[in-house]
Amino acid sequence: MHARFAVARREGLTEEKISAIDRYRKSTLFSDSENAAIRYADVMAGDHKSASAELSDELRRHFTESEIVELGMRISTFLGYGRLIHVLALETRKTCPLPKWKKVKVLLLSEKTQYL
Repeated sequence: MHARFAVARREGLTEEKISAIDRYRKSTLFSDSENAAIRYADVMAGDHKSASAELSDELRRHFTESEIVELGMRISTFLGYGRLIHVLALETRKTCPLPKWKKVKVLLLSEKTQYL
């Protein structure tokens, strides 16, 4: 894992745990619920079609339905963010202006027009 986030540290994630995420299955640093969450992220980031009833059961042992959905949304947000950074060839930890985008008319559900 290459990213280190200050907010994660404020929430109690130690450098030791961050460094052990790649070997979470063998690590004794993580709780059962943390292992389930990491496995969820691992499946979503890799072969998401390998998600099984076993993973679903494991998540339900540790989280409510709404927590599973919220966790999935957060995982997918960060996966998407990482892919965007890669596609745009942005460097992390540096300010990197994006090229100017052409104005694109976007019709929102509210039927108001906004320009990007």
